[in-house]
This record gives sequence, C-alpha cells and structure tokens, in this order.
Amino acid sequence: MRKPLIIDRSQDERFMREALVLAAQGAVEGEVPVGAVLVCHGEIVGRGYNCPISRNDPSAHAEMVAIRDAAGALRNYRLPGCTLYVTLEPCSMCAGLIVHSRVQRVVYGASEPKAGAVVSRGRFFEQDFLNHRVLVEGGVLAAECGELLSAFFRQRRQKGEPDSSSDA
Repeated sequence: MRKPLIIDRSQDERFMREALVLAAQGAVEGEVPVGAVLVCHGEIVGRGYNCPISRNDPSAHAEMVAIRDAAGALRNYRLPGCTLYVTLEPCSMCAGLIVHSRVQRVVYGASEPKAGAVVSRGRFFEQDFLNHRVLVEGGVLAAECGELLSAFFRQRRQKGEPDSSSDA
C-alpha cells in the first residue's frame, strides 16, 4: 500500500512571490510577464521568465526556462518530487513538458482563458493516456499575477503596440 502524499502548502505564496519577481523582470525587458520557479525539497533549483522575443525561441516560456534551469542544476532530466510555481496557467506545450519532466505538482496564479491547458481550455493533466500524474493548485496570488499581466497589456495599448495576448 502506498504512503499517503503529504503536500506542504505553507510556502506556496512565498515561492509564487519569487515567480512574480521574475515575471516583472520579463516585463521590464518587453516580454509578456510570466515567471516561474521550480522548487525541490524547499529550495529553488530553477528560475525562468518568458523570453521568446529576446531569445528568438518560441519555446522560451517561463516554465520551459525554469525546468531547463533546474534539470541542468540537478543534472537530471527528471524532476520527481518537485513543484513548479508559475504566475499564469500553463499552455499545452508547457503542460507536456511538465509531464515529461515528471514534475510532481504545479501551482499557478492567474487563469489563462485563451490558452490555459490545465483548467481553462482543457484539462491536459487528466488525460488517460498520460503515464504521469501531476497535482495542480490554481489561484495562488491570482489577483497579483493577473494585475501584472493586465498592467503590461494596458501599457502596451497606451503606447500603441499590438495587444496580442497570444504572445504569452
């Protein structure tokens, strides 16, 4: 019989605030402000923010960057027992990476009604064909995460820049 899984939620807001700092850094650089940190055994082992524009890399989403950073730091392409904190609900590309890297848990801030693959536009992690199950918690610091995105796009509109939220 399997031991029951005990989830420590006491640090969720702390780590989400770290992801928010990274998201703000991305905004300063003109990237859609999404940040992510990957935590293993209570320590941040990977950090990332959206940077597809500056890297000319469509896969450079915050989750992707943080998972790559953690895999390099841990010298392992699998990240069991780790939690990914991300300020925006992951898209389908990132959800696939989360499963393949064996992240145990995803904690996200704001929902993504246009492309969110966790609850908003689909329930990717609940698909029968997946060989790994991911625990999900949404809405942690959702207001702060959502406001950072809203302010970014408001500012872009004021400057007359395109308002393509599909850039996330």
